[in-house]
Amino acid sequence: MKKFSLANNAAFVTGSSKGIGQAIADGLHEAGAAVVYHGNTARPATLPPGCAFVGGDLLEPDASARLVAAAFAVQPGLDLLVANAGSFFDRPFLEMDAATWDKTMNLNVRATYFLCQAFARELIARKRPGAMVIVSSTNGFQSEEDSTAYDSSKGALVMMTRSLAQALVEHGIRVNGLAPGLIRTPLTSALGSGDKAKHYEKKILLKRLGEPEDCAGTAVFLLSPASAYIVGQVVVVDGGLTVSQIGRM
Repeated sequence: MKKFSLANNAAFVTGSSKGIGQAIADGLHEAGAAVVYHGNTARPATLPPGCAFVGGDLLEPDASARLVAAAFAVQPGLDLLVANAGSFFDRPFLEMDAATWDKTMNLNVRATYFLCQAFARELIARKRPGAMVIVSSTNGFQSEEDSTAYDSSKGALVMMTRSLAQALVEHGIRVNGLAPGLIRTPLTSALGSGDKAKHYEKKILLKRLGEPEDCAGTAVFLLSPASAYIVGQVVVVDGGLTVSQIGRM
């Protein structure tokens, strides 16, 4: 369907050198968008040929604005943003220190907020409509053991999605969110295939952990004309993890 096509769009996806971000960026590329990938290391060899790449650490001061400027420099037609970059640095609550808390909030919340602001300013200056997807997590709705800072940051992104949607809708910029559940990425590699993974598989209605590619279609939909009447919503992509209270025995 043409409504799902991104052939006339250009997208910037942060944290797209691996994991969920790369799968989303690849999905946007397959849907026809010109994609600018991002990572905090050198360009990975796995990126599609011809796609642009910008590097930079979003924990650095003013990194959000600098990265947006760099992305527009290599692809001036940008009109779509996926704010995906984030990470997990937690330790048990009684052992949490201010530096770790600040690192979590600076990357997951502050960088995302000012990334969206810088991107929106560029679109407004160009009198160009657009769309954004903020990647949060099911941790923004449900807590997890030894994950207090991460949970708090992802809860902030859920509300940020709604708040920015209201702030930007008059400028023709739609903002929505995507909340992945348990997805096999470098961050969840510790789950492996042992007892912990089997425990989660019993809780997930689809009986498996998600793959990064499971998030791509939702991102394409939320950025495409097919979702033109959807604003300020956070779509949960978790295989049914958060549906059942107890799960299978």
